[in-house]
Amino acid sequence: QVQLVESGGGLVQAGDSLRLSCAASGRTAGNAAVGWFRQHPGKEREFVAAITWSGGSTYYKEALKGRFTIFRDNAKSTVYLQVNSLKPEDTAVYYCAAGPLLGYLEKEFDYWGQGTQVTVAS
Repeated sequence: QVQLVESGGGLVQAGDSLRLSCAASGRTAGNAAVGWFRQHPGKEREFVAAITWSGGSTYYKEALKGRFTIFRDNAKSTVYLQVNSLKPEDTAVYYCAAGPLLGYLEKEFDYWGQGTQVTVAS
């Protein structure tokens, strides 16, 4: 089992920056990648970005490139999502997930955190 705990969400103003954290613990071996997803109110969860623990290869949703940066700290078993120039439409619950491959589909990730709420006020 892998446990994932997100943190760093909250209420921010449009234009602010935010860094979300995803701390992994447990049997992380075999789960080579961590991804971030978000779910807007009343909508399905969507992929944001993913990264591999080894080598740090990344993959982003094309439309979010530029404002979103994913990076990791292997020593802390933590993956981060830096979001700059926040917009009200970034308001969502942000989830991290772990899986064996660098993917972008929910089904490619086996373990999920509980999510952290990000609310962007205009």
